[in-house]
Amino acid sequence: MGNREDLLAGARQVIVERGVAKATAREIAAAAGVSLAAIGYHFGSKEQLITEAISDTLGTAIGDAMEDRIREGSGHTPLDGFAAVWNAMPTAFAANRPAMLASMENLVRVARSPEAQQHFQEMLDGGFGDLADALRDAHPELTADQARAVAELHFVFSQGLGLLHTVAPDAPLPDGDRLAVAITALAGISRDS
Repeated sequence: MGNREDLLAGARQVIVERGVAKATAREIAAAAGVSLAAIGYHFGSKEQLITEAISDTLGTAIGDAMEDRIREGSGHTPLDGFAAVWNAMPTAFAANRPAMLASMENLVRVARSPEAQQHFQEMLDGGFGDLADALRDAHPELTADQARAVAELHFVFSQGLGLLHTVAPDAPLPDGDRLAVAITALAGISRDS
């Protein structure tokens, strides 16, 4: 790995161990085995490094899990595939709980930083596109616009249900089957049709 990748790994380690608010640039540089100046050189600031470390890690872990579940829905109706994704996602949330806690802590910092907001917005577009591609692969009957809309819905659910699973892991939250009932009710269709 290069210094940039070492810094991302070091930041992830320190953030998970100490939290975003308590992570210092010196600790991150030490965990990465690089000089403190490397943070400024590669990221401009500790804040930008933290933003990228969290969004890359959590986006990859949760996004990859969601894409895998979407692709497994190939051969089923899009609605059944949607339900299967959300029946499986609590396992991905549980497996990534430390990173999700760090992400929640980071959200306030992102909301207060125009630079972090810009990075987050760029990540959103890429995330929507990746999920839409997976949906089109699994369900070629979807138009590009439909796949993008469903991808956006998946992402919104990942944020909301991910947050709820993180702060209340034992709460009786809706699963994929329950969400499918809601979607069919809104659409005025029966899932069995």
